[in-house]
Amino acid sequence: MKKLPLFIFLFIVLILTPVALNLYYNNQLKPPSTSDTSQIFVIKPGQPVIQIADNLKEANLVKNALAFRLYVAQSGIGKTIQAGDFRLSPNMSSKEIAKELTHGAIDIWITFPEGTRTEEMADIIDKKLNSVENDKYQFDKKEFIALSSEGHMFPDTYLIAKDATAEEIAERLESTFEEKVDRKTLLKGAKNGLTEDQVIILASLLEREARSNEERPVIAGIILNRLNIGMKLDIDATVQYVKGYDSANNTWWPQVTQEDYTAQKSLYNTYLHVGLPLKPIANPGIESIRAAAEPQDTPYLFYLHDADGKIHYAKTSEEHTKNIQEFL
Repeated sequence: MKKLPLFIFLFIVLILTPVALNLYYNNQLKPPSTSDTSQIFVIKPGQPVIQIADNLKEANLVKNALAFRLYVAQSGIGKTIQAGDFRLSPNMSSKEIAKELTHGAIDIWITFPEGTRTEEMADIIDKKLNSVENDKYQFDKKEFIALSSEGHMFPDTYLIAKDATAEEIAERLESTFEEKVDRKTLLKGAKNGLTEDQVIILASLLEREARSNEERPVIAGIILNRLNIGMKLDIDATVQYVKGYDSANNTWWPQVTQEDYTAQKSLYNTYLHVGLPLKPIANPGIESIRAAAEPQDTPYLFYLHDADGKIHYAKTSEEHTKNIQEFL
């Protein structure tokens, strides 16, 4: 008889407790409400599951954030949850919501890095939207490139609809440029003899040449110094722009050789022609635009980056040659 209480205790601990916990867990995965009123739930790029779960609980879309996280971990779908916005309702179970987050995005986050060219943007959009899970795809790369204004397609992170057309996306990026780029900033270029368009052209060069915000105004000053004395700009990025897509290395910014400096016949090639290129070679961000509008007054005419990315300036061609020998 003394063994009976021990048996009951073990039965409760080993059998009933796990059953109770399992029942509780499954109950917490049930819909938090019977309401079918939908709402838009947004997941940002790189957002961790723990934050997603907390946000779902705060929006009353799941009963228990921890239970949602456990289900995601057990089902192994954590890495397949998309960034974007989703139409969800509180009458959906946590399992249904988790599944929806892996393929049901209405809009998709698309990031355009600063310094990307229009064709590059078209590739990024196509890669993001043209998937087997998107039966609403209608983006046309050639149309986007034709409609885009190089230099004015603002590089940023956008929520783009799965069924967005080339015209809609092009208009969105250009209107964002108009919203974020203060015309007063562009007009500051007049102090250095630059039109608004030339400020954007110069900014596009800075975006490809500078590696930090500290460098941008100095390099802008160097380019301005060259323009003022009628010296060729000799900027590799302009040659890269002319060369276009390098299919062997899968890049729009290919390596430039000594031969390319003279072989790439184009008015954009600043090794062959004095002055700024005809138009921007990429889409610059705010910092490059500000630096182009207000270059730093500098005595330098040359610059280079060493293997570690550190920049070295020079006032004369002799100093620059010495830097090349020492740092490259």
